[in-house]
Amino acid sequence: MRALLLTGGRVIDPAAGRDEITDVLVVDGHIAIVGSGAVAAAPSDAERVDVTGRVVCPGLIDLHVHLREPGQTAKETIATGAQAGARGGFTTIVCMPNTSPAIDNASTVALIQEKARNAVIRVEVTGALSNGIAGEELAPLGSLSRAGVVALTDDGHCIQNNDLMRRALEYALQFELPVMDHCQDYGLVSDGVMHEGYWSTVLGLRGWPAAGEEMIVARNILLAGQTGTHIHCQHLSSAGSVRLLREAKARGVPISGEACPHHFVLTDACLAGSDAFWCDDGRALASRFFGGQTPPVWPVYHTHWKMNPPLRSAADRDAILDGLVDGTLEIISSDHAPHTEAEKEVEFDYAPFGIVGLETELSLSLMQLFHTGRLKLPELLAKLTHNPAKLLRLDGGRGTLAVGAVGDITVFDPDVSWTCDRNDTASKSRNNPFHGWSLRGRAVMTVVGGAIVWRG
Repeated sequence: MRALLLTGGRVIDPAAGRDEITDVLVVDGHIAIVGSGAVAAAPSDAERVDVTGRVVCPGLIDLHVHLREPGQTAKETIATGAQAGARGGFTTIVCMPNTSPAIDNASTVALIQEKARNAVIRVEVTGALSNGIAGEELAPLGSLSRAGVVALTDDGHCIQNNDLMRRALEYALQFELPVMDHCQDYGLVSDGVMHEGYWSTVLGLRGWPAAGEEMIVARNILLAGQTGTHIHCQHLSSAGSVRLLREAKARGVPISGEACPHHFVLTDACLAGSDAFWCDDGRALASRFFGGQTPPVWPVYHTHWKMNPPLRSAADRDAILDGLVDGTLEIISSDHAPHTEAEKEVEFDYAPFGIVGLETELSLSLMQLFHTGRLKLPELLAKLTHNPAKLLRLDGGRGTLAVGAVGDITVFDPDVSWTCDRNDTASKSRNNPFHGWSLRGRAVMTVVGGAIVWRG
């Protein structure tokens, strides 16, 4: 009988409303006891770890990760992405289907599931809504459902044909699968590379209007209301999107949204160089993150700030923070999008969109939401544990520390200070814009099925 005993930690389980200093016993891969009786009930050969001063919570879940396998393994693999997830405190990550080939059939799902069996953490698979994520004809949604996908999405692309999207939603409802959508109207976005606003004009870069996101959010609200299918809007970035979502949720529309740390920490001023950001939108951040120390320096047009959707204005960032605080945005994800150095070290227009984020997600969330007093720890952790597990209906009781649930646990120190180094990573890619940032809070142990898979 394999057993793990964690003693003296602050145990927070948002799903159960638990927040207390106590012990946790995991036996044969499942939560056996949470409370004062754990020590007495622990087998004599149990592995015992004193986690006094640390937070013990359900294993973190990231439902928006790009693992690049199959077809783009120079950027990332299932194995390396899972290792990066473990270092970030994640016990479950959900991979997106924009691989090569796309995850639009049962055989590709099976390939990923086979490789995921050897990963250090749990890897779930999403299936494409359309063949080749091209937005022209529906993928075989029934066979994808039978193959075990946890959601349907064309992430990285967005179905523009509203009737096709409606049909996809009607099928998804039959298979009881949520639909996750990358909200982007191609006609409005066109060939934009950064947020359309003051800085795009100053820098002479093609603008990407916020309305390009908001148009699809509005469409999704209408279609979710009509079909009854739950639509989850991915990586929202604009104030208008938050407002639309808030109003729709108040009417009972089955829709939800997520935010990524880069959208609630950074702004489009980053693209104008470090001086512009720290002197403008980042003044308060510089004080909070670096105190009297000199913050990192980067040049104008640095491609590590190029992402999809783009970094937006300070007003948009504040609206995302407000949406997280009032519950409009229920989930935090990384949109971990690795790219090679060669791909990123080109002119800004030609660089791919995306940054890595699994290893900084928890720290940035703690700094912007918990350490600022915007959210209490249980409220923040719900967005990283219970809420994503509930949306995807993950099996095994993931997202909670209830007795009988799988023993997936994250232990973290909310106060430890550390400096982010993009070269100190388990990922194959280094496109990390937070290199050199002073961060606060970090995972120190990741437990999957009762086994310690990473320890810092």
